[in-house]
Amino acid sequence: MAVSLPDEELEVLSHAFSGCGGLGVDENSLVDILKRWKQPEQRSLFRKSSSKFFRPDGHPHHYLFERWDDALIRTLKFEFARFKELVVLWTMHPWERDARFAHYVLHKAYPFTILVELGCTRSSEELLGARRAYQALYHHSLEEDVSIHVKQDYTNLLLGIVSAYRYEGPSWSEERAKLEAKVLGEAIRNPNAVKPVENQEVIRILTTRSKLQLRATFEHYKDIYGKSIDEDVGDDLCLQETVLCLKSPPTYFSKVINEALRDDVSKSTKEALTRVIVTRADADMKDIKDEYQRLYGVELENMISKGTHGNYRDALLSLVARQE
Repeated sequence: MAVSLPDEELEVLSHAFSGCGGLGVDENSLVDILKRWKQPEQRSLFRKSSSKFFRPDGHPHHYLFERWDDALIRTLKFEFARFKELVVLWTMHPWERDARFAHYVLHKAYPFTILVELGCTRSSEELLGARRAYQALYHHSLEEDVSIHVKQDYTNLLLGIVSAYRYEGPSWSEERAKLEAKVLGEAIRNPNAVKPVENQEVIRILTTRSKLQLRATFEHYKDIYGKSIDEDVGDDLCLQETVLCLKSPPTYFSKVINEALRDDVSKSTKEALTRVIVTRADADMKDIKDEYQRLYGVELENMISKGTHGNYRDALLSLVARQE
């Protein structure tokens, strides 16, 4: 069935993004649009219908996505509260959105774990699209910028994560899972060895194997050593986040959301709430809600209602409820 957009809804969004400082914008109508536009195709049609705000990515004959106009983004960022920022991210092409998140990490002192999140929780095609969008937006490859801006012991792991194109089919090897569980164990549990995050075999396994294969490997790790691999990696945050994102994205996202809802955290930590809810609303939000309740004994909707307010709260709740 063909997707169409009512003229009045296009008008509401167009006025909201017109750079008028929010004057006359009906935020309740924006929330209603978030509730009604449940198909990604609706947002795609909005981008294609709104040349005032979006333009091709620079390849006029075979462009890959509709990108936000950079000058408009610079104007809007000075006047947007969290609610309108959420709406901007929600309308943005997913590839562009992830590319901009990656750029924030590398140029604006955002937590590097966002790169791990992008590399380990997106599909191979989604990650490839984000890399293409990064080149179109910034005229550098994502891998090039990671190698330039990240000078830590986890640089090679991050490079492998963001450049991965994993197999996503149903096949996996029991024998390989057992073998590589032992390889990981020897690297992680040997105090005299090179740091696991710098170990080339650890990097190879975590950045090239399919997620299905890795989950089997992690199960065998626990069978062999009596502890889960995420317990064994210790205080190496990059390795912790990598393993958790690959092992159970809903657990990872639940923890990020819970941290973002605390009062005593940094601005970048709080901003993760918008990032996670917007990017996972059409993906695995139901799994995240179930896992959040399992971990914390309370419904995610209740925590969002307590920790946020106004139209920002209503917008978050509408996205959280999309898969019901």
